[in-house]
Amino acid sequence: MAAFKRKRGVHVTAEKTTKKVKFVADDGNTEQNAVNEIVVPKPVSMGKWTNKERVLIFSSRGINFRTRHLMQDLRTLMPHSKADTKMDRKDKLFVVNEVCEIKNCNKCLFFEAKKKQDLYMWISNCPHGPSAKFLVQNIHTLAELKMTGNCLKGSRPLLSFDPTFDKEPHYALLKELFIQTFSTPRYHPKSQPFVDHVFTFSIADNRIWFRNYQIIEEDASLVEIGPRFVLNLIKIFQGSFGGPTLYENPNFKSPNLHRRQLRLAAAAKVREKQTLKEMQKVKRSAAKEDLEKDVTADVFVTPADKKPVEIQTEPPEPKAEKKHKFKPSKRQRQQMGRR
Repeated sequence: MAAFKRKRGVHVTAEKTTKKVKFVADDGNTEQNAVNEIVVPKPVSMGKWTNKERVLIFSSRGINFRTRHLMQDLRTLMPHSKADTKMDRKDKLFVVNEVCEIKNCNKCLFFEAKKKQDLYMWISNCPHGPSAKFLVQNIHTLAELKMTGNCLKGSRPLLSFDPTFDKEPHYALLKELFIQTFSTPRYHPKSQPFVDHVFTFSIADNRIWFRNYQIIEEDASLVEIGPRFVLNLIKIFQGSFGGPTLYENPNFKSPNLHRRQLRLAAAAKVREKQTLKEMQKVKRSAAKEDLEKDVTADVFVTPADKKPVEIQTEPPEPKAEKKHKFKPSKRQRQQMGRR
C-alpha cells in the first residue's frame, strides 16, 4: 500500500473549518508520484450548543447506599446533569423549584426516601410543570451488576420506547418528559460526538422498565451495561412538584398496604396451623376414649354377693400392745459371758 506524504502548501477553502489538502503518493518511484486532493471535514464538536437542557439530580435525606450509587450512575451517564446537597425532610417539595432556579436547571430528578426502605422518584419540568411521581423498585447499580457492556463516558444515547407509549395519552406525556430529561443535548461541552449506547423504556405489568445497552459496532448487537430499575407510576401533576392531578394510576398499591397484606397473609397461615393442631388433638383424644371403652370387657365379669351393711354403734375395743423383748447388744452379751 502506497504511503502518503503531505506537501508543505496547504490550500484552505472559504470555510475555516473545512480544509482541502494535497497529498503525494510515494510508492518508491519518484517519477510517477501522483498528487491527490482530499477534503478534511470540519470537526463535529465545532457546532453551536443551542439546546440548553440541564438536569438537577439530587435526593432527600435518609436514602440508603444503593440509591446513592444509582444517582451517581445517572450523573455519569448524563453529562448535562448537575448535583446538589441533600434536601432536608422538613422542607416542602416546592423548594426544589427554587433550587433548580439557583442551579440554572430546567429539569429535575428528585429521589425521595421514606421509612428508610421506600424510594420515590420525581421527574419534573421546572418551574411550570408537568411532573410525575414514581415508586422505584428493583434497583441494580453499575457496580452491582458487573455486566460485560461498556460505553464511552459522555457519549450521547439513543432513546428506545415501547409502542404502548404512543397509544395512551399519559404514556405519551411521560415519553416527552423522558426525552427532554434523559437525552443529551447536541454539542454539549461535556458530551462526546459518539452514539454507542441506548436507553430503553419498556412497559410490562403496568410498570416502566429502564435498561441501558451498549451498541456493538461489528454486528449492531446489544450488551447490557446497567444500571437497571423499575418505575411504578403513581400520579402525574400539572405543576412542578404539585398542582392539579392529570392522571392517577388505578393499579398502584402503596408499599405500606402491600406490607400489611403480607403480614395478614403470614398471620392467617399461623392461625391455620394452630387450628389444624387443635383439630388433630381433638381427633386423638376421641380415638383414646374409644379404645378405653371396650364393649367386650364386661363379658366374663360375674356379679359378687351383696353383703349386709353393718353399722357400728359402739367404738371398737383398743388393741393390746405387744411387749418388746429386751435384746442385749453385742457388748452386753460379752460382759454377761465373762460373768
